Amino acid sequence: MVTVPRLRSVLINKAPGLRVERELWAEGHETVLGVDEVGRGSWAGPLTVGVAVVPRERRVYKIRDSKLLTETERELLFNRVAEWCDDWAVGHASPAECDELGMSEAQRLAARRAIAQLRRPPDRVVVDGNWDFVGGAQRLVRGDRTCLSIAAASMLAKVVRDRIMREEAEHFTRWNFEANKGYPCPIHKAGLQAWGPSAIHRRSWVFMDYLPWNGLERLRRDGQLELF
Repeated sequence: MVTVPRLRSVLINKAPGLRVERELWAEGHETVLGVDEVGRGSWAGPLTVGVAVVPRERRVYKIRDSKLLTETERELLFNRVAEWCDDWAVGHASPAECDELGMSEAQRLAARRAIAQLRRPPDRVVVDGNWDFVGGAQRLVRGDRTCLSIAAASMLAKVVRDRIMREEAEHFTRWNFEANKGYPCPIHKAGLQAWGPSAIHRRSWVFMDYLPWNGLERLRRDGQLELF
């Protein structure tokens, strides 16, 4: 039997709530969807969007913004949160799609893929941050810290993406993906300087200009404006 970890004292007063969901339920929106992304700032692997519909009556405690929890805490909470949600899904944009489409459009694509998996379309969507990458959604800055639906989506997306990167690490051992999940860190940067990018690195990013040739080169889209 998996034991959910004791909540660390530093997190006790940082619980997200249902204020936003209750306001939208009171307005007649039956299905309120929280949305968050993970992996946008990563140099390798997919960009992932999580979506979650939480129940009105039942609560699961210890949900926090995924960035506040350790990897072990997130893993131990994952099944409990997934089973508690009325509905949830995760969508991805591949590294190649991030390169070909640009990060903004890739994020929209991952969101569409996640929402398409739901059992029913949402009546109202709340996204973390100040950019509506879903379309017609309510934006909520620091929503992953304050809104329970977004926090649940954040945690589910983070665990799913981390698992993907740990699996990829078995095939791409030189870049330490099992630890950094594709994000920049000293060991990851050292691997890039020594070996260049792997097949799952995002080749349109400017860091490619300064890496050794290994058969891959930086991908540039026509009219590329985004700098990463």
